[in-house]
Amino acid sequence: MKNIIALLCFSLVLFTSCEGDQGPPGESGGIFLAETFEVSGLNFNAGNDFTNRVSLDPNIFNDDVILVYRLLEVDNGLDVWEPLPSAPVYFFDDVTNEIIGDLIYRFNFTVGDIDITLDTNVIDLVGPEYTNNQIFRIIVVPSEQANTLDIDFADFNAVQSALNLEF
Repeated sequence: MKNIIALLCFSLVLFTSCEGDQGPPGESGGIFLAETFEVSGLNFNAGNDFTNRVSLDPNIFNDDVILVYRLLEVDNGLDVWEPLPSAPVYFFDDVTNEIIGDLIYRFNFTVGDIDITLDTNVIDLVGPEYTNNQIFRIIVVPSEQANTLDIDFADFNAVQSALNLEF
């Protein structure tokens, strides 16, 4: 009988959960939370030098890592995210079928902001599907996680799964 009571007490302690907000990140071995957010409606044009600045509020830590993904398409109702820097999009001459230009999206960041840039050498060939109303997902990865987790950062779904992100 004592064994059953001890087992019940142990089970009660084992399966009791805490409620409330999760605390801040701790020292090594503590809980580290990645943050994700979406920015939409970004337009790239000569007026903004083909660059959009996204402010980080609050600022990130010096050792944190930023990942940026562009919504490439929606396939059967599922978002397809492409990591930045993106794969180049090539423009071809209609007659010779030779490459005459390209474009890529890239980014850089500081502790307080992210610049997302569309780079191209043939802006006259770049249509509004590349310049207007672009949507990006941004992930702030705490440095501890960036340095210790084995993540394929090129795969948005792998990052989302490894960091337990919900969006």
